[in-house]
Amino acid sequence: MHASNVAVRAMAKATAGALPSSSRAAVASSTRAMSTAVKAAQGARTLRAAKPCITSIPSRLLHSSAPARADTKGEDMGLPQAPLTPELSKTGLYDFHIKHGGKMVPFGGYLMPLTYGDVGQVASHHHVRTHAGLFDVSHMVQHRFTGPGALDFLQYLAPASLKSMAPFNSTLSVLLSEQGGILDDLIITKHADDRFYVVTNAGRRSEDLAWIGGKMKEWNASKPKVEHEVLEGWGLVALQGPTAAQVLKKLVPQSFDLNALTFGKSAFVKLSVGGKEVECHVARAGYTGEDGFEISIPPESTEAVAEAFVSDPEVQLAGLAARDSLRLEAGMCLYGHDLDESVSPIEAALAWCVGKDRRASADFLGAERVLRELKEGPPRRRVGLVVDGGIARENARILSEDGTKVVGRVTSGIPSPTTGKNIAMALVENGQHKKGTKLLVEIRKKLRPAEVAKLPFVENNFFRG
Repeated sequence: MHASNVAVRAMAKATAGALPSSSRAAVASSTRAMSTAVKAAQGARTLRAAKPCITSIPSRLLHSSAPARADTKGEDMGLPQAPLTPELSKTGLYDFHIKHGGKMVPFGGYLMPLTYGDVGQVASHHHVRTHAGLFDVSHMVQHRFTGPGALDFLQYLAPASLKSMAPFNSTLSVLLSEQGGILDDLIITKHADDRFYVVTNAGRRSEDLAWIGGKMKEWNASKPKVEHEVLEGWGLVALQGPTAAQVLKKLVPQSFDLNALTFGKSAFVKLSVGGKEVECHVARAGYTGEDGFEISIPPESTEAVAEAFVSDPEVQLAGLAARDSLRLEAGMCLYGHDLDESVSPIEAALAWCVGKDRRASADFLGAERVLRELKEGPPRRRVGLVVDGGIARENARILSEDGTKVVGRVTSGIPSPTTGKNIAMALVENGQHKKGTKLLVEIRKKLRPAEVAKLPFVENNFFRG
């Protein structure tokens, strides 16, 4: 998704210098390539008001080359500035980002921070793995579904098992088309049988709202009513890392036991901020593979809560660059790259998102394809790759070990700050997906050896009690 995709399965360390010389060389080469692409961007100019550093970066480069952008702490980016256009929005933390040195880039229809100040992407990545990082994810779309038909309606749109889910538990799921393709990935949190909190991706906002609105109109014409509200203006921050609970504990009431809030659970909690109490929706979840929390905040209190977190010496602000490398190491999908409308949940290695009771009832959109692929196997599968000798970029061709046949394509690729290896996710033909399978990846017109690896690349550290 996170969109945020936050990705959740049960809810269902080092600087750039620590990388091997081969990876550092690849990173440097990627940085030069990005610089060339950025200089070619059109419409560069400075915002008249705050004059923040706003860079225009093609989405492919932002995604696939994020770690290459800010590898050296204190490096001058030397990037042109781009205008705020009517097509771009700002989250409630935009001024907060500028104040803290955020380098803003277009992402999902919003201007979002890529990095902050002189803290490079690799340093930021490692801080989240060892301490705590704070991410602004307010660009994500927060929804509330209520009414007697809410549960059944959501089970119609997605293959999640919501009836058996206990209140204030969450699950990753997928919004499916009638053909069984993934329209978006989403987190569904059940507050009660008639009340649900849902988070979807910013980049799919228009498409998702149109799809949900159309299906809801049909539903309400003959079935128990469901009401839908978008929580416009609400903040959403992700506090992630092994010390995240230690940081949050300072703001919650002494009577609230954070240890009871295990991975995949949520609660309404009053945070003590600046002498005031701010009721927030706190979910133990995230998009990094580390322990952490996603906190939904009323609009008038979003900046105050964010300031309270960053005032803690354990916390460092983290942007899109670190978010991308963290989620890829954790084996989590990014919509528009690893997932799209052509990909089914079975192909995406998300079969666990399809509840057993839902397989039996087969009453969700796209069930025919999903159930067929569960029984017969999908034509392709999402896998992890470790690549030797180069960084596998999105859409790079994947060939059989003997080089005679194209068997897939790369969907995400980075040099991993934690492992020091070049890692990627890909869609490959069924049969080429088993761990240890040898393949070739085309990188700058050369074939580089790769091997299918187990996901995640870095072990997840979710808190399960």
